[in-house]
Amino acid sequence: MSTDHDAALTYTSYLAVDELLGLQRPLSDGPEHDEMLFIVIHQTYELWFKQILHELKAVQKRLESGDSYGSMAILGRIRSILKVCVSQVDILETMTPLQFNSFRGRLSSSSGFQSAQFREVEALLGRRDAKMAGHLPQDAQAIIAEITSKRSLWDSTLVYLAKRGYSIPTQYLDRDFSQHYLPNDDVQNVLVDVHHKDPESAALCERLVDIDEGLQEWRYRHVKMVERTIGSKLGTGGSSGVGYLSSTLFHPIFPDLWAIRDRF
Repeated sequence: MSTDHDAALTYTSYLAVDELLGLQRPLSDGPEHDEMLFIVIHQTYELWFKQILHELKAVQKRLESGDSYGSMAILGRIRSILKVCVSQVDILETMTPLQFNSFRGRLSSSSGFQSAQFREVEALLGRRDAKMAGHLPQDAQAIIAEITSKRSLWDSTLVYLAKRGYSIPTQYLDRDFSQHYLPNDDVQNVLVDVHHKDPESAALCERLVDIDEGLQEWRYRHVKMVERTIGSKLGTGGSSGVGYLSSTLFHPIFPDLWAIRDRF
């Protein structure tokens, strides 16, 4: 028997479509045609970051409970989301430098560098450094401090491997999670053993490599998009633009998984 509440529920009310479509507020005069695209793309990125955070927190629980197939399903979903994030760059690149500069001055100090959710994603994936959140509001800094005090996705993977019977040294399982994880021979030796003897765990590790590669691909496309649009200009918000973004390239999230590639 349906309730009055159920009967009143519609596609529009369930998805808050009216509110969602009221969130695009161009600031340029006219407004400039391409500012709407810029806003929609970046709002969409924030929605995908929200979903990635949701999935990362879930997969950590699955890993730490020893659930191989549940973990692989979620990791595969995250990789698919990253592919969508990359494909959105294609849409953004339909905007020429002249079109972007028609409204760029209106962005003032706002910058993608200020995305707190992306910093949260980086923290869950293992980034640990003092520079990652210092420019964010205090509430965002507190959230990231909480994340970085706990296990990263890789730390949860080590718990998973330990539950599978692999000898992960205690100093890696019970380390200070606020410190950056350093690749090491002990874990790499275990990973080689995993790939030779345990197809299930090896497949899970390869899903992690998929995510690592996917994030690096997104970073690269982002750098080239920014270079194509503003060249060597400073980024909005005073960031160094392409210079900063380029510095983030080719830093693997899971270095141990890359270090063993020549050992098979």
